[in-house]
Amino acid sequence: QVQLVESGGGLVQAGGSLRLSCVASGRTFSFSTYAMGWFRQAPGKEREFVAGISWSGGSTNYADSVKGRFTISRDNAKNTVYLQMNSLNPEDTAAYYCNRVRGTIPTGGSWGQGTQVTVSS
Repeated sequence: QVQLVESGGGLVQAGGSLRLSCVASGRTFSFSTYAMGWFRQAPGKEREFVAGISWSGGSTNYADSVKGRFTISRDNAKNTVYLQMNSLNPEDTAAYYCNRVRGTIPTGGSWGQGTQVTVSS
């Protein structure tokens, strides 16, 4: 079983920045062998893909809505994936989650509690 703990969310004004972190753990989970991604879910909407990063960190992909504003990175020594979010706007308001990913599809069987990001106008 993999445990995912997201943090770093908060309330920020439009144009501001936040950095999210996700720490993964599990007795048999080899973090450094999996691509990881960030997803978000706004109230009344389905969960959507935000950004993904390969196991090595050498390849990344982003949803069109965040391209150029968000940056995903990882530290395999710390079992942690990050999401740097700049130029935030109210449409970015959502609960943010991390998970294993293949392309834009989450592949982990469970989700963490997420971290709430609220952007005020």
